[in-house]
Amino acid sequence: MLVLGHNDADGLSAAAIFVRALRGAGWAAEPRILGRGENPWSAEMRAELASGPRLGGLVVTDLGVRAGAIKPGTPTVVVDHHVPNGTPEGAAVITGHAFDPIPTSSLLAYWCAGAVGDAGPLLWLAALGLIGDMAEKAGFAEMEEARRAYGVTKLRDAVALLNAPRRSASGDAGPALALLLKADGPKGVLSGEHPETAALHAAREEVKAELEAAKRVGPKVRNGVALIRFHSPCQIHPLVAQAWRGRLKDDIVLAANTGYRPGWVHFAARSARGGVDLIRFLAEHAPPGADENYGSGHAQATGGALRPEDWNHFVSGLGFGPDQQVQAG
Repeated sequence: MLVLGHNDADGLSAAAIFVRALRGAGWAAEPRILGRGENPWSAEMRAELASGPRLGGLVVTDLGVRAGAIKPGTPTVVVDHHVPNGTPEGAAVITGHAFDPIPTSSLLAYWCAGAVGDAGPLLWLAALGLIGDMAEKAGFAEMEEARRAYGVTKLRDAVALLNAPRRSASGDAGPALALLLKADGPKGVLSGEHPETAALHAAREEVKAELEAAKRVGPKVRNGVALIRFHSPCQIHPLVAQAWRGRLKDDIVLAANTGYRPGWVHFAARSARGGVDLIRFLAEHAPPGADENYGSGHAQATGGALRPEDWNHFVSGLGFGPDQQVQAG
């Protein structure tokens, strides 16, 4: 079995739950965490999977739900909680999107794990994903149980550490996943008993310095859209957008990072305005070259990546001038 997962706290926790549960049930399960610019529906991922070993099954979690086959001929389960953008061919889809409140991918994974064995020892992983995707106070019984068993402070501190590597310039979430596959709780993540914890602390300091610099960039506002543009090798655009969201309550906030990946503009979209559907907003303003890297996620938390020419088309359509356009190359 191959488990494909996202590189944030929710995706890492969901992948760890599936791998640990499947291995506990006697399956040979291996994880593959997708990093910056990677997508399970891309041509590059199809080629990688096609050239790899024959698989007994594929689990894809916290990476969205889109049309198209990921690995034709292989039993596939997609487990996700984002707004679906299509129906994957040849796959069973387990989605929490229609629920209220919406369960995270890690919580869905925890529920799935109960079908193959005792999921109890994996509860803390589900809690990490709930906290990481801001569903801590959604009212899930599993969160309250984990809070009592492990302490909410330790769980929150573990989430902050686990998110740091994928936001760093290297983007390597490998140490975070390694910790989740062998630790027995948030204390094991934080204590330093495993060498990976030191790597997470170093990544956190790197991201903190970059974030402080980006927060000093002021927004440009046009037609109800506030644009904050900066250049950083770290994945801090979602953090910048979230920070400005609370200060610009009447605007859609776009935090754009021109330094995250060469040849691309990565951006995060957030809004504190009630009733705003950011998925629909981006769809209505999609440039001609927008692809699977654009406009997936949540109605109140989304974003994407665009080539410079498409970014320029996008911001021009929003009413911004040449000063917010990007030179190709």
